[in-house]
Amino acid sequence: MSFRKVVRQSKFRHVFGQPVKTEQCYDDIRVSRVTWDSTFCAVNPSFVAIIVEASGGGAFLVLPLHKTGRIDKSYPTVCGHTGPVLDIDWCPHNDHVIASGSEDCTVMVWQIPENGLSQPLTEPVVVLEGHSKRVGIVTWHPTARNVLLSAGCDNVVLIWNVGTAEELYRLEGLHPDLIYSVSWSRDGSRFCTACKDKSVRVIDPRRGTVVA
Repeated sequence: MSFRKVVRQSKFRHVFGQPVKTEQCYDDIRVSRVTWDSTFCAVNPSFVAIIVEASGGGAFLVLPLHKTGRIDKSYPTVCGHTGPVLDIDWCPHNDHVIASGSEDCTVMVWQIPENGLSQPLTEPVVVLEGHSKRVGIVTWHPTARNVLLSAGCDNVVLIWNVGTAEELYRLEGLHPDLIYSVSWSRDGSRFCTACKDKSVRVIDPRRGTVVA
């Protein structure tokens, strides 16, 4: 009995990638070397933000999408944190609002000018203080305005009302170890976390319970 080898032909077999031209890239950016599991960048329809090396604190670049090419070392940054920035996330409801979490245990929310930065931005719109250890995750609620989630090395998840700088929900005791990643469901009714204890949890924030 013979078995014929079946080879499925791909319709993409004659498709080849086109290298991006140098002038279409962002060049000479000193990306942060902090040992934290993060993408170190975030993008929206208007800007790209990149966490960069900074002396005496934490900073990130905010570049208009069209500003490609070599980036000057003196280009202004967002630099209000006293420790390295670990995560950034653009607000889904406003292309000029971005949140950042840092080793200084704070979350800050920034308003980016219409045409980008012309000078360093040091004054956040709001400072959110509630974590006892560094904040490695910030992510906006997908449907509700001014609602932001943060998680840190204290294994606590906080959900904030950014407009009033108040804690809406403090979820403690659900994670026995470091939280690696958080993702909201599409309607924002639940979120999912990946933890160092090798477990993935689906959480209902209003009840403060693990659903699955």
